Amino acid sequence: MSSQNQQIMFVFPGQGSQYVGMGSDLIRDFPSAQRRYEQASELLGYDLIKLCLDGPEEQLRLTRHTQPALLTHSLACLEIFQELTDHQVQPVLTAGHSLGEYCALVAAGALDFATALRLVQQRGECMGTYGDGEMLAFPLHLDSVRPLAEQHFCAVAACNLSDQTVVGGRGPDLDRLTEAALTHFPRKKPTRLKTEGAFHTFYMITAALHFRPTLDAAEMKAPAIRVLSNFTGTHHDPDPAAIKTRLFFQLFHPVNWIGNLETAFHDEITTIVEFGGGLGSGPNPEDKRPNLESMVKKALRGSDYSVHYHAAINSQTLRDAAKALQP
Repeated sequence: MSSQNQQIMFVFPGQGSQYVGMGSDLIRDFPSAQRRYEQASELLGYDLIKLCLDGPEEQLRLTRHTQPALLTHSLACLEIFQELTDHQVQPVLTAGHSLGEYCALVAAGALDFATALRLVQQRGECMGTYGDGEMLAFPLHLDSVRPLAEQHFCAVAACNLSDQTVVGGRGPDLDRLTEAALTHFPRKKPTRLKTEGAFHTFYMITAALHFRPTLDAAEMKAPAIRVLSNFTGTHHDPDPAAIKTRLFFQLFHPVNWIGNLETAFHDEITTIVEFGGGLGSGPNPEDKRPNLESMVKKALRGSDYSVHYHAAINSQTLRDAAKALQP
């Protein structure tokens, strides 16, 4: 299946997709990836290659490190894909989950790599320094979770699917929320997420206020193609000032990923390509699977609508995706 007559969306995952060894194959196989990682290390002021390839995992998991690492990996994957396809496969829409929204803006031409890297470095520093709380993922609809969360000083952090809602709060409050939720929904056990804070909730307001001067000062252009906003669930306004406002609010409001998917389906997207990161217990890049694919498939379950999905998250899947989509 070539890309001709396809409505293509590029998507980028958020935190939780990082792993030690991420990018090792790209650096080995593609000189452009080596150059991109070296540029990132110089801009960040530390050896990103060593951190990504050797860890330790507890350092890579810190949001101040995760965000630059994942952005660099995702955009290195994008750059390699563009090389392999001679820039002939172009999206009509881009989207990213949380941190991934910054990658989506780079892919759409609104940010350059260096500016995006500096933004997410500062974003991660602010979230790690000024944030608070923890996160839980519930296999429940928003309307079932939110009333219980609000009774326990917790807040919705992400609406990923109609039956997947993430909540943030302080540890003891989340413990009490879990007890209450299991009383009402005994077969719907939540999963504690490995994060430094209750991202995308009111626990990030102080972090957002400290991040705002960096965001305000960033050079940004109107995107060349449509980009989806986590804050609204719909398309970004092309005005850079409006985009910055939505990125600011995104830090302490829920990620409306199900809204993003519904907008993409309404736009009649036929093909999705996911760049960067990876999930799975295997230690090597080729062992990983894409982060967002399962959410897309679940969102389409029971629907007559379908999309072609391509992972572009390591050397092999990049080659496979490029071959499949080459005009």
